Amino acid sequence: PPVPASVPGRDDRTIMAVTPRWYGPGVAEASHPDSAPGGAPVPVVGRVLGTEDATPLEFWVGIAPGSSLQLDDVVALGRALPGGAGSVEMYGVVSQVRARHEGAQFDSDVFLIADGQLPAEVSEAALVATTRFEPEVFVPPLPGQPVRRAVGAERDRALFVDTMDRPLPAGLSRDGEPVFVDLDFLDGTRGAHVNISGVSGVATKTTYATFLLYALFESGQLGAEAPNTKALIFNVKGEDLLFLDRPNRLLPPEQAERYGSLKLPTGAFRSVAVLAPPRPGDANAAPWVSSRTEGVRSFFWTLEEFCRDGLLQFLFADAEDDRQQYTMVVQNVMARLRDVPAVGDGAVKVVDRTCRTFRDLVDQIVDLVLDEDTGPEWAGRAIGAGTINAFVRRLLGAVEAIEPLVRGDVTRSADQRLTFDGAQVTVVDIHSLRDRAQRFVVGVVLRTAFRKKEASGRAKPLQFVVLDELNKYAPSQGSSPIKEILLDVAERGRSLGIVLIGAQQTASEVERRIVANSAIRVVGRLDAAEAARAEYGFLPTVQRQRATLIKPGTMIVSQPRLPVPVVLEFPFPAWATRSAEADDGGERAGTDDDPFVGL
Repeated sequence: PPVPASVPGRDDRTIMAVTPRWYGPGVAEASHPDSAPGGAPVPVVGRVLGTEDATPLEFWVGIAPGSSLQLDDVVALGRALPGGAGSVEMYGVVSQVRARHEGAQFDSDVFLIADGQLPAEVSEAALVATTRFEPEVFVPPLPGQPVRRAVGAERDRALFVDTMDRPLPAGLSRDGEPVFVDLDFLDGTRGAHVNISGVSGVATKTTYATFLLYALFESGQLGAEAPNTKALIFNVKGEDLLFLDRPNRLLPPEQAERYGSLKLPTGAFRSVAVLAPPRPGDANAAPWVSSRTEGVRSFFWTLEEFCRDGLLQFLFADAEDDRQQYTMVVQNVMARLRDVPAVGDGAVKVVDRTCRTFRDLVDQIVDLVLDEDTGPEWAGRAIGAGTINAFVRRLLGAVEAIEPLVRGDVTRSADQRLTFDGAQVTVVDIHSLRDRAQRFVVGVVLRTAFRKKEASGRAKPLQFVVLDELNKYAPSQGSSPIKEILLDVAERGRSLGIVLIGAQQTASEVERRIVANSAIRVVGRLDAAEAARAEYGFLPTVQRQRATLIKPGTMIVSQPRLPVPVVLEFPFPAWATRSAEADDGGERAGTDDDPFVGL
């Protein structure tokens, strides 16, 4: 229909047709030798806008008609330097995309434009966060410069893959291209440790941690060290991690193809040992699991080890315990127990009583600290009755939870020792234990692993530790024996060859030094209030907002090599995550729309 010269009620405006003046000829493609194999033409997706400020850190790109840019796309452009000083190549990642009507002034103009009464054109633009300059001449791009999609070697330069001696596959970009992290910042060469945050049951934190381990073992980047590298995983929720050595029979074909894109084999972990606590009341200390009936060993400690190795402190591993006076009693009693003699089969003799169960030992300790004659020797001098009674109440409250784990009434076989040398991956199942018992197992096992690496005097082979619910074991406030060990791992583990892959729902509730020492930080789905905390300051504003929306299987990864975090997706596990995926029974674990449902 004919366009009127003016719109009723808006006579102060002159209506002019908006044409794509700035695109110019040849915007559809350009030739760049590094952009595509064989020097094939590379799409130019737009030009640098002149209506918005362009800085070395970020700039806006007007998207050409027929082209598109989405969040996380990688782009490149070049600029000639003044005075014949050469040129600089700039690379960046799209951090925001917008669309608007050019030629509209009022909100209601959208209806007139839709009806053909007001000429206007849709304009799309993308905000690009720069990642790299070659050479490092930090000048802004000039308005009107063509911007091309970075592919091939240019994409590798934009994401610093060309500077990584050992790129480790970390997932796939939204367009199906592999994304890497620098192994030097994971294995202790330049940095170490991974911290993963996200909402429980949605962020797939543990699933991504196991994917990183699988990539480590199967990518070939560890070289000759791969067979000797060990991983220790604490299974704290359900029995999902008990089947890492079984292929996933429900793996969708399209997900299997994604492993090929990452140059990883599709299969299960090759060497896995599964350890579980003894079933309460079982005379033979059979493992306490239900979904897996074979290939699982039980573990427990003898009373002799409990006394000799000072394991009593891990019964008081809650952060609030350190603020109580009875920790002095703990230290005094622990010092006395180190000298008690063993009487065989893991039992001990404490003063005049032979103890073969944990309950026997606790009863004897209670009698000794409350007795008027032995109390000063065992509980400590000048210790008030209230402090001693608080210690006794806490100790008696631990009996039922710890009794199956510490005993001298069962002859322990070699298979029931908790060791990490028998397999490449050792899964310690603690999900069935009470909170007190979980803390005890985590504390004792972490100390054993740390001391073993410390005694070896060598960083290689590496020892990885995967621990979920990090906020429970290393809270931001207070102190505890477990927290001190985790701090040691975070601060000295890099030089000792022990690497922590920690996960939690809320990084704001974890000891700051542990998170700060993690070279690689990963974020899944976040709660909106948590995403606003200062601990996520490494995420740009847009990515903080996206973190509250992303679906399972999508992670935001920050690493020292890249100045901006990268959003990636990782494949559905090729190993079974439950019994239904490992055998012929059970229902399908996921759907085509969301293959990570339930993980």
